[in-house]
Amino acid sequence: MSVDLTIVSIGTLSSNPFWNEAPGLRTAHATTSLVRDAGRVILVDPSLPAPALLARLFERTGLAAGDVTDVFCTTLRPIHRRSIEAFPEAGWLCAEAELEACSSHLEAMAEAAGRIEREQEALVAEELRLVRRFAPAPDRLTPSVHLFPLPGPSVGSAGLLLAAPTRTTLIAGDAAVTREHVEAGRVWSGCADAETAKESLQEIVEIADLIVCGHDNLMLGPIRWGV
Repeated sequence: MSVDLTIVSIGTLSSNPFWNEAPGLRTAHATTSLVRDAGRVILVDPSLPAPALLARLFERTGLAAGDVTDVFCTTLRPIHRRSIEAFPEAGWLCAEAELEACSSHLEAMAEAAGRIEREQEALVAEELRLVRRFAPAPDRLTPSVHLFPLPGPSVGSAGLLLAAPTRTTLIAGDAAVTREHVEAGRVWSGCADAETAKESLQEIVEIADLIVCGHDNLMLGPIRWGV
């Protein structure tokens, strides 16, 4: 049986620049995917609030939280891990570069506790607790699921490359924000490094038959399918 992909929840932006929208029209959330291969059940970017995500997971796959063996986050931005604590029995994974960058940033903020408000100090401590629960993702999560670094949107953002016999699918996170972004060759406006993000997007377009966008549905790769 080849690697299996299910889109659990299609993400959205708070406002889409291609639709001429004013900022902040809706609550943004990332696309959540489920990957099954070699006995592993990998949930990618648990972004909806936990009650909604668990309901959607059951609706789309028939699975419960306890069936998930691993949770992978394409980035440690809070929006991509909003409901991660609903999966306490799973392993939590992200790219090592992302984990190191996020941990260093939060630790620096914690060391400055005397210069920040008590409420913010508590938020930083909680963020550190969650981030320290993550482990670096291996280069190969399963025989058909490979870590695929996609820096630029954040320092160490990364996707998952699903190598099936007849096609290559890339779960891209914020490196491919929406279909419109991909087709226009445009990166997310909040990127940590826009030039590096453009290089990551170009790599996605060149190798992927199918792309799971970070805040949109699954789409055909523009080059491979002549779109």
